Amino acid sequence: MKFFKLVATAAAASALLAGCGGGDSVSDGPSFDLSGAPGSLMATPTTLTTLTPQAFQAAAPASLFQVAGVPKCTVTFNYFQYGTVGGAGEKTTASGGIMVPSGTDAACTGERPVLLYAHGTTIDKNKNMASPSDSEAALIAAMFAAQGYIVVAPNYAGYDSSTLPYHPYLNMDQQAKDMVDALTAARKGFAAVGAKANAKLFVSGYSQGGFVSMVTQRALQLAGTPVTAAAHLSAPVSLSAFGDAVYAGNVNLGATIFSPLLITSLQRTYGNIYGTPADMYEAAYVPHIETLLPSKTPQNELFATGKLPPTAFFAADSLPKPAGFETFFGAGNLIKTSYRNAYLADLATNPTTPKHPLRIAANKNDPLKQDWTPNRPMLMCGGNADPTVFYALNTLGAQAYFTSKGVPAQAVTVLDVDSAPSGATDPFAAAKVGFGLAKTAAAAGGVSAVLQAYHGSLVPPFCNAAARGYFAQF
Repeated sequence: MKFFKLVATAAAASALLAGCGGGDSVSDGPSFDLSGAPGSLMATPTTLTTLTPQAFQAAAPASLFQVAGVPKCTVTFNYFQYGTVGGAGEKTTASGGIMVPSGTDAACTGERPVLLYAHGTTIDKNKNMASPSDSEAALIAAMFAAQGYIVVAPNYAGYDSSTLPYHPYLNMDQQAKDMVDALTAARKGFAAVGAKANAKLFVSGYSQGGFVSMVTQRALQLAGTPVTAAAHLSAPVSLSAFGDAVYAGNVNLGATIFSPLLITSLQRTYGNIYGTPADMYEAAYVPHIETLLPSKTPQNELFATGKLPPTAFFAADSLPKPAGFETFFGAGNLIKTSYRNAYLADLATNPTTPKHPLRIAANKNDPLKQDWTPNRPMLMCGGNADPTVFYALNTLGAQAYFTSKGVPAQAVTVLDVDSAPSGATDPFAAAKVGFGLAKTAAAAGGVSAVLQAYHGSLVPPFCNAAARGYFAQF
């Protein structure tokens, strides 16, 4: 997601500024160890770069700061490595970034709140949230670290220097453990990087990261670790219903990328999603599909060389083919019709008690199937026309689920940034107006340009700005 490039469409957007509070000091723990155990800090964090407010503004488009606000703090980007586990519980390593604010502004001094941030889906094996050259890392640094938050942002197992040969994508148990292990390890390195944390802990993430942040909030709650508040942004949290919708033919934009990541993750965990890759994938993709993602090869090159199809998820003659989704059916498709038919037969016969291994695995990793009642406030933000993570199915579906669990309406705030402000007192008016301006600017390139930009670049700045505004009340 090219945030630095595409956030420029939001040039006329208003800034959403958030305040930060104080609290009790949090222990930093020991410095590091070499055990590789979950939560171990494997070396003293390394400082990659430091950006003063002036340097940050000089390095990034002015439009970024029209959304994030003028930087108040100098931000130091630190890289750290930690021990965690893979999708099957195997011992492994991962890495991430610790962004530390400093400076003379009141927002940058003393003990600061911590934001544990989960990044969105990427196929880039070199993903590094410790580097401001990563556009998502830069967005989060501008939005939070430059405004006084200590940010802990894992890269996840399977990325960067991780020794895991795959990524446990949307594996509920592993991704929560990965985040908690990263936070545990990062706290051990806070003293070394000059981070002074108070007792406030916020959890947030975008896209895949919204799923990860929600399951992390759940894991922290079950472990008795206090969370101040959370924000789950454009989050694919209704995983089982989402899968059913896709196999019914309502294919989401990007499915030819997301599906191999997910299937490899689930196959590594359960070993029964298919007998061999040829059971599920068309022959052209079978030889390399299990080791393809994440990759050091750019996405467009994977498409151009036939490693993955750009859009053809199902065969042209595979049915049903809902109107409006024809572009996802065609030659060179990824998923075999026989596999789809077996999935749909199970959906028809066992709608609520699946027997098909992929549907069973989706249920096991669906946070809305876990009988969970959150005990801390959360924001769920997205855009109603998102072609990648369907808003009604996921965001509104989660709201309905939590309502059914008896969670008070005021404890779960739902924001559609692609809507008009509800009045002069709407706390998210600036985000909605800013998004509208950005969407209008993108529309100059046509309907397709809006669809392509919607999830990956139009929504992220405004949902993150809304999250910071939401956190300010705590």
